[in-house]
Amino acid sequence: MKQFWITFFGSIVGVIIGSVLAVILFFFMIAGLFASALSGADSEPAMPRGGVVLELDLREARLDSPSNSPFNFGGPLSVVDIVQTLEYAETDDRVQGLFIRANEFGMVPAMAEEMRLAISDFQDAGKFVMTHAQGFEGTSVTGYFAVSGSDEIWLQDTSSFTASGLAAEIPFLGGLFEQFDANPQFEQFHEYKNAANTYTETTLTDAHREAVTSYMSSIYDTAVVAIAADRGLSGETVRSLFDTAPHTAEGATEAGLIDRLGHVVEAREAALNRIDGAGSAMSLEDYAQQVHSWNNRPVIALIEGQGAIVTGQGEQGAFGGTEMIGGDAMAEAIEAAANDLSVRAIVIRVDSGGGSAIASDQIWNAVIRAREAGKPVVVSMAGAAASGGYYLAAPADLIFAHATTITGSIGVLGGKIDLSGTYELVGLNVETVSVGGEFATAFSGQESWTESQRAAYRQQMSDIYDDFTSRVADGRDLPMERVLEIARGRVWTGAQALDLGLVDEIGGFRDAVAAARDLAGIAPESGVQIRRFPRQLTPYEAFSQLFGVSAENAEAVARLNAVMELPEVQAAIEARQAAEGGQLQLRSTAPQPQ
Repeated sequence: MKQFWITFFGSIVGVIIGSVLAVILFFFMIAGLFASALSGADSEPAMPRGGVVLELDLREARLDSPSNSPFNFGGPLSVVDIVQTLEYAETDDRVQGLFIRANEFGMVPAMAEEMRLAISDFQDAGKFVMTHAQGFEGTSVTGYFAVSGSDEIWLQDTSSFTASGLAAEIPFLGGLFEQFDANPQFEQFHEYKNAANTYTETTLTDAHREAVTSYMSSIYDTAVVAIAADRGLSGETVRSLFDTAPHTAEGATEAGLIDRLGHVVEAREAALNRIDGAGSAMSLEDYAQQVHSWNNRPVIALIEGQGAIVTGQGEQGAFGGTEMIGGDAMAEAIEAAANDLSVRAIVIRVDSGGGSAIASDQIWNAVIRAREAGKPVVVSMAGAAASGGYYLAAPADLIFAHATTITGSIGVLGGKIDLSGTYELVGLNVETVSVGGEFATAFSGQESWTESQRAAYRQQMSDIYDDFTSRVADGRDLPMERVLEIARGRVWTGAQALDLGLVDEIGGFRDAVAAARDLAGIAPESGVQIRRFPRQLTPYEAFSQLFGVSAENAEAVARLNAVMELPEVQAAIEARQAAEGGQLQLRSTAPQPQ
């Protein structure tokens, strides 16, 4: 009994001590974040003297647009920010070139395509681009696709060139559910809306295989054509090289895929040697802090959304998490831009595979209202703008997509998994009590649909599908018969969508901005100012919301503390104290040699 009480009270004490330590650790973390934010806000990397070669590391995972979380400072630049920063660098005489660390294993195809466009624009401004790869070790061609237009591509001589094509692995849980007597029940409109197949099937259906093979072939063809043009090779030669991969570093060089062999330090030195006079390297992240975009040029609003589309604000938590598009948040941003008299046009950047039909329709309505307010709206599709991502884009004045963007998927699906059989296997019994109509238990995971429940649910899905296809027909000015032919939940690439009339142009972010400028009647020579809606919270404002303190007071205290640490202030304080004690001293504030 004595040992029991010792263990019992010892556990309680342990929990209390652990909780206290957790709270202390949390506040230390908050202090660290705040100090980091203050440092980032108050300091700016010094621009090197002489010519500069910017460095971009494509091996780092990146978002398409900056994170919604104000605490995600210090991370790698988003794709959109890379494009804007390189555009600024094109007119900066100090910047003479770009040095890239290539992605070794593969990227989102449209991200690779956006990078390739940014490289091309940078070169057109008279700047050089050099790339080094420590191997193209993955089988995907996308890592090489992103940098194939570089002036020089270096490869570490002990690595290999393994890029050979594209592959997709699609999981099917139908057989797993059978093992546990679980019963997935889904409705899908229609046979190409194959996300439901993951739960209901054990293998690819004919329609599923057809759609996946089609869009992967389209992406592959786009990459082959672009790489062939970049490297001065025929398309047949590039396909043959991919078909016969892997290649040694020497073999890839002999084939014309690589220009030089060597380590990254040698490639970087070669890049710096191309600078006229003395120069140095600077990361693109540091250079981006030098870019000050505020000016008096006409304003184009930029509204960005990435991740699943959900109702509400799409909040991801104070310190980050999965990116989401909140129906309220994006609709409010579009409304604010439409009502801002200084905004001449709106660009919406979308990177989403879809989500809530209700939230998508809410954003669709905001786009309609913006156009009715006289603001041109241009959509720029990133890696994906499918299903709900296409829904919200449909009414725009113009839609731009990359040739490799995943789009379409005009359809709807929904359902549930009945786990009553699974529960029986482990002896668990869940009893359901309901009042009201029969549909009250339609979403219960403890019982299967009745015939009337399934029919009612299918009718709901049918109504959504009708709304979706109607929105597309109206927004794209297509006959309903044509929309029904190309819908049915089928996924298309941007190149295929262009042929089908689902998008207007193949192009990247800068192309979309240029189109918005033209629609707004802004002369090309006047330039534009890109203004994000909503404005991202500063770390101070985020702390204010998180802890209920005044952001201004927090900033004032932080800056006061920084001022108090200055040597001049410390010396003045010491002098005042000495004077009060009758011990006035003369002291230099210069730092002592060390």
